[in-house]
Amino acid sequence: MLRRTYDWTLSLAQSPHALWALAVIAFVESSVFPIPPDVLMIPLILARPKRAFLIAGICTLASVLGGLLGYYIGAALFETVGRPIVEFYGKGPAFASFAQKFNDYGAWAVLIAGVTPFPFKIVTIASGATHLSLPIFVISSIIARGLRFFVVAALLWRFGAPIRDFIERRLGPVFIAFCILLVGGFWVATKI
Repeated sequence: MLRRTYDWTLSLAQSPHALWALAVIAFVESSVFPIPPDVLMIPLILARPKRAFLIAGICTLASVLGGLLGYYIGAALFETVGRPIVEFYGKGPAFASFAQKFNDYGAWAVLIAGVTPFPFKIVTIASGATHLSLPIFVISSIIARGLRFFVVAALLWRFGAPIRDFIERRLGPVFIAFCILLVGGFWVATKI
């Protein structure tokens, strides 16, 4: 089923309504959908490199708005909608301990999840469930999702198709390493 969903998402790149489809996928990916918008964003940018930053902007805006839906699910519908989503992604057992610590580092969690392959919907739902400050959530989401999508757009705009393999296979680990170094650097700075 996941493969069919992936293939269907990829086929939308050929549609005349591809930008709308990208916006819808980015929106629902931030709250419930399992396929990241990169699957559609990458072929769109490769087909129209001059629109790379417009495409990244649409993806960022829709993703942040979808994140607000995830926040609402966590804040108002956690037991009926949020918990089943969290459990679908295998995060159910760890969610209780995760939620206890979440608000101490909520902005960081949103930033890190927004740029890494970690399912962003888990963090959007957790943000609502733990009542993370909404302005902090929105600002962190804009920074994280903007960074993720605009870096991909810039790489594709500059290098084209040859960079596609790097983005699809290695950009996630690069973002994770960046986040570890960033958080580690702040931790070391606070200890000095």
